[in-house]
Amino acid sequence: MAAATAFRSALLASLCAATLAIAGCGGADRAETAPERGDVAVAKVDGKTVWSSDVKREAVAQGLIGEGEPLEITSDLFHRVLGEVIDQKLLSSEAVRRKIDKDPVAQRRLAAARDRVLGDLLVEAAVSDAVTDGAIKGLYDEQQRLARRSEEIHARQILLTSAQDAQAVKALLSSGASFEALAMERSKDAATRFNGGDLGYFTLDVMPEAYATALDGAAKDAIVGPFQVENGWVVLKVEDRRLEAQVPLDAARPQIVRFLTYDQIRDLLEKLRSQAKIETLVKQDPATLSPPPADAPPPSEGSAP
Repeated sequence: MAAATAFRSALLASLCAATLAIAGCGGADRAETAPERGDVAVAKVDGKTVWSSDVKREAVAQGLIGEGEPLEITSDLFHRVLGEVIDQKLLSSEAVRRKIDKDPVAQRRLAAARDRVLGDLLVEAAVSDAVTDGAIKGLYDEQQRLARRSEEIHARQILLTSAQDAQAVKALLSSGASFEALAMERSKDAATRFNGGDLGYFTLDVMPEAYATALDGAAKDAIVGPFQVENGWVVLKVEDRRLEAQVPLDAARPQIVRFLTYDQIRDLLEKLRSQAKIETLVKQDPATLSPPPADAPPPSEGSAP
């Protein structure tokens, strides 16, 4: 078995190299028109060409690579999938030879597969026409125009065990002591003391109520507190206040593409359903109804039916 596998791999590599060199494949191979731009003939099965795009499509279908990702024809993965594509073609040819494709059950399954492929191709075409760079940029600009940007605060803290200790630290700060040095020396908060008490940037809505109340309206460079929290007393220094940065277009693009894709498919299906005569001959038990998936995009307002 190992010898046969090695032989097949060597044979496929040889075929691939010959294709790349455009030599040893015969005049018919060179004359055959590639189904896609840049396509390369990588094998022959009973005279029928296997193209590199066939292998890549199978790799995408198996989830081995993402849509649009490259797959080098000299790679081990390519040759492994190529072997599977060849096996599929051999099995399919043998099924036709045995007239399995004429069986009514086979006919129904082939029709279902055809419907699925054609439906996928229609969706791909509709999405390609709608999900353009212009549409992505337009929706991004609209989101930025409507977005509410919260204020972020950059602060440092010193956590102490008693109000008396907190007042002593505040007095030292008032006399010019370094906040960072006092945090490292006296703070009981192991998560921030060795970083000068740095809490980083945050919005008030994510902070405990005591912090949010104390920092509300506090100016840059202000010393705030001491105030009591669950595990002691806190003195804060406000380092900076700023508006939240806008999300860059590149970071927002995947979510926008998902939304536009969902929106386009939904609109297409609603249009097709409105034009078709559909009769559902069975009733659904209300007890079996499932809620929509939690990550389903919300319907947009004003979409055409």
